[in-house]
Amino acid sequence: MAGQPRGRHSDAIARRGLMLVLSSPSGAGKTTLSRMLLADPAVSLSVSVTTRPQRPAEQEGEHYHFIDKARFDAMVSNGALLEWAEVFGHRYGTPRAPVERALAAGRDVLFDIDWQGTQQMREKARGDLVSVFVLPPSAQELARRLHTRAQDSEEVIRSRMAKAADEMSHWAEYDYVIVNREVEHAFAELRAILAAERLKRERQTGLSGFVRGLQGDL
Repeated sequence: MAGQPRGRHSDAIARRGLMLVLSSPSGAGKTTLSRMLLADPAVSLSVSVTTRPQRPAEQEGEHYHFIDKARFDAMVSNGALLEWAEVFGHRYGTPRAPVERALAAGRDVLFDIDWQGTQQMREKARGDLVSVFVLPPSAQELARRLHTRAQDSEEVIRSRMAKAADEMSHWAEYDYVIVNREVEHAFAELRAILAAERLKRERQTGLSGFVRGLQGDL
């Protein structure tokens, strides 16, 4: 009715955040899409823990949380990591506590992890997880992008191309697949996925009470 206070019950609706995983072969555009997505203040990047030594340009708490092997092992034993892996003799993992705090506060957390880490997270937090795999439009375009970056030698590029075939074999394990033909269009698709997932009924906490309030006003 006219004059009735607007939003009488809508303030009771909150949103639980989600865990957004982006995976792709090197050169498919995942890093660019992640950077664009992080312009959204409701999205933050998960900061991993690692046993790798800190490099001169790295900042504690921004690039990684640098810890020793004993503390890492304790976190594994205590279930304090959502996923972890060992790469070239060093361990990397995703701390559970800061992610759960962010989700409870209605913030989304972005993860840059591979298919193995995604599988581990799916086992521990399936209801919160949204996984997206980014594909290049063709092998030729993937090679062109890797060369255009001018960051790697020909040997490294050949290695990345060979690894891409294995990484892409896991595409069917993801909730969504984006073919990155053009970055602005791919980003629009990624934003559409995020918008739809945010509106899922189970992520809108307090929705049942809101509906009951509406019904009571009729």
